[in-house]
Amino acid sequence: MARKTALQKLLETHPNLVHTELCKVTSHVQREEDGWFINTLLIEGTDVPFIFKRKKKYKNLESGVVNLTYYPEMKEIAGMEFETMKVVRIKAS
Repeated sequence: MARKTALQKLLETHPNLVHTELCKVTSHVQREEDGWFINTLLIEGTDVPFIFKRKKKYKNLESGVVNLTYYPEMKEIAGMEFETMKVVRIKAS
């Protein structure tokens, strides 16, 4: 029997977690907020932002290809609900 990868274990443990591979990044924006860099990605073929934060600036991913592991979530901004994706794992391909 083959050993399970860390990703397979993560997906089995968290049923709401989604993993996608070879996603083309159309836009990547970083902004600093409370000592964190908030990164927002737009992926080709979607209209939902993928958001993650880091302590240090991340390399520019625009026009690159990435593998993403994320949770879908709803955020309320100015009284309106917006769907976003909270990225928990990202890997440039």
